[in-house]
Amino acid sequence: MSLNAGSTLRILLYSDDSSVRAAITGALGSRVAADLPAHEIVEFATGAALRLFIDRKGATANNHVDLFILDGEAVPEGGMGIARQLKDELFECPPVLVITGRKEDAWLAAWSMAEASIMHPIDPFTLAHTAANLLRGATLTSA
Repeated sequence: MSLNAGSTLRILLYSDDSSVRAAITGALGSRVAADLPAHEIVEFATGAALRLFIDRKGATANNHVDLFILDGEAVPEGGMGIARQLKDELFECPPVLVITGRKEDAWLAAWSMAEASIMHPIDPFTLAHTAANLLRGATLTSA
């Protein structure tokens, strides 16, 4: 990923739970780290809406994605299944961070091909640190 001065990062966030989305956006603030540009977060409450956004024809600068954050506990469609689909279908898929419900779900996050995973409840420091590393291009297996 090449970051230009003044560029804005785009993070796509999927969770069916508005309180989870609020916790994530609150934890990330407007910048995940001082050395990274500001970001915008585009929220989705359904997998269908997320796919519609991704599938829009004519990808432009307004349609770029730098990071996916997906709630593995979302219903009826979990973030791990969506992560796997994104990794299978998107050429040069941006990094994916999955939020799991239990430590034991780390193997499912690995199956989903997510670069990183953290657990509920969301720890703001861990989330921001993990997102920053992914945005910098680091590959993590878990946090």
